[in-house]
Amino acid sequence: MKQFVYIYLCLAVDFKLVLSVVSRETPALGSTNSPRLLSPDINGAWYEYETHQNHSVFSYQEEEQELYVGAENFVLKLDTDNYHVIEKFPITTTGQQQCSDGPCKNVITVIEKFQDDLFVCGTNGHTPKCWKLFPSVKNQTCEVVSSYEGAGISPLVHTHNCLTLAVDGDLYAAAPLGIDGDSLQFRRKAGKRTNVWMYNRWLTEPTFISASWVKRVDDPENEKIYIFFREKNSDHSPDADPWISKVARVCKTDEGGSKRFFQNMWTSFLKARLVCGFPDESLYFNRLQDVYVMHADDWHNTRVYALFTSSWNSTAVCIYSIEMIEEIFENSTFRGYTNDIPTPRPGKCVPDSKSLPRATVNIVKNHPEMADWVHSLHYKAPFYISNHNYTKILVDRIQAADQQVYNVLLLVTDTGKIHKVLEAGSEPFIISETQLSSISTIQAVKLDTKKKRLVVGFSEKISTVDLQRCEEYNKSCADCVLARDPYCAWTTSGCTPSNLGGIQNIKDGHTSVCSTAADDLKVVYKYKRQIDSLKSSRTVHSVPEGVPFYLSCPIDSYHAEYTWEHEGRHSPCLQMLSNCLHLIPSMGKENYGTYDCVSREKDYTKTLKQYLLMEQQYLEEKIDKRSFAHPKLNDALGLAPKLTWILLQNAVMWEILR
Repeated sequence: MKQFVYIYLCLAVDFKLVLSVVSRETPALGSTNSPRLLSPDINGAWYEYETHQNHSVFSYQEEEQELYVGAENFVLKLDTDNYHVIEKFPITTTGQQQCSDGPCKNVITVIEKFQDDLFVCGTNGHTPKCWKLFPSVKNQTCEVVSSYEGAGISPLVHTHNCLTLAVDGDLYAAAPLGIDGDSLQFRRKAGKRTNVWMYNRWLTEPTFISASWVKRVDDPENEKIYIFFREKNSDHSPDADPWISKVARVCKTDEGGSKRFFQNMWTSFLKARLVCGFPDESLYFNRLQDVYVMHADDWHNTRVYALFTSSWNSTAVCIYSIEMIEEIFENSTFRGYTNDIPTPRPGKCVPDSKSLPRATVNIVKNHPEMADWVHSLHYKAPFYISNHNYTKILVDRIQAADQQVYNVLLLVTDTGKIHKVLEAGSEPFIISETQLSSISTIQAVKLDTKKKRLVVGFSEKISTVDLQRCEEYNKSCADCVLARDPYCAWTTSGCTPSNLGGIQNIKDGHTSVCSTAADDLKVVYKYKRQIDSLKSSRTVHSVPEGVPFYLSCPIDSYHAEYTWEHEGRHSPCLQMLSNCLHLIPSMGKENYGTYDCVSREKDYTKTLKQYLLMEQQYLEEKIDKRSFAHPKLNDALGLAPKLTWILLQNAVMWEILR
């Protein structure tokens, strides 16, 4: 018996060591802060690069179903159905061929649909240049036409910060002018309107994250470009965060000042602090990481989903409305300015910016920041907080079977995972986690809202992720409903992509909707078949008395509570990776019999696996060791290779101590 106690203690220690390693990768059971489901790495259509790429940029035209991919020295046009190459545009460096760090490369950094043409810019051996691409039509081959100098549109080095935005025939861009990443500002660089840029004192070492044009169908003269960025904090005290996140805006009609004052400079530029955190505790997530703008027919309802990181290694998502942002710009006082505000108000869009009075433009020049801050819709706290290091955010809008429209956040981690998070009310619900790659990070990602999938770029390949993977919840109506996935609903065909008439309960996931549904008989019969199947597939183990043993069942929801039931007794589950274990240090008479692995989630209880442990005489085991080779008797060992090694390791130690 002492030997078995030793084995049990070693098992306990080894399990703790293994669990401490895997706990960072595997969600904790019963926590709603974890993904409910771990989805297998099932990629759809994909394209593999001939050589690995250090950088890639996507341009996806959803209306034309065209995907363009820019990388080193080329641009690809891919078929969005099977991701085969339709056309390859070679775009190598022009002029100088040898750079200080080796052969000159042209890393494509910009792909935009600009003035009905495909507009591409690249580093061009540290001398940025832009081209227009003309795909082949009928008997004509594709053509690459040199178009613009790329300074201020593409950075000289592809790792430097840059962004571009094509708006109504104009091109807006932010890219450093120097090889050290300096002279970075937001400009209108090309198009039908005058080129304009920033006053050099407005920003301090900015990093531009995103820019968005918000249309006003009924008031186009008041349309604005919103710029989201972070900049160095002017407060250098030890407790101050080095970065502060901001939102700025400029008028689309802004042509700069008059020839006498502020010529070719924004006369409508204003900025305000973007707050995400806990205002009551003065605790903020200050480092803006990514932004996704969800446009609405009424501009007031356009939403901004902003991803922030913090100095304490947490990330947060805060949600803002353009209406709230506009309210600050239209009503706040100007930071550092105490006199009367002139008319027209600084930042107001006017038909002719060159005729603005100097008093108005002077405030824009010297006091462009608002005194008030822009708070999120969930004022007291972020909408979502996580310890995962997210790098990108996208948001899809889905009309579910209940005819309600839901938003789903798609969050990309720095370890190649994507989290699918439901926005339903004020509380986030993490539907699933999908591991796309364990060897490389995600460089670029685009959302196809029509086909409901993600296009994801890695250094070695481009792949797609289907957002309607309803087969993962196809065991029963309850499994489909508990998922709270607005892409999926229970129908007579099982859990299928959402359609009217299907069964869902997106708001709280309670499964009572299954029993009251019109096709509840089919659901009951299907559930009865599952119970009958479970009984017939009961696993039988013949185990000698006195040996250690363990049982295992799969975890199919990390939001459920798992217990082992045996002869009226309930034992907690020991989580090992994606399995729920029950350890028996030494088989005794009381350990034989039936074991049920039971999961409970909300109002739904089900038995996942049943075992029958029967006593085996030691003599019989010695005579016929082949009985343990039967798959029914040893399937648990196959579920956890690390645990098998632990058992073998401790068996050797036990033999030594005998």
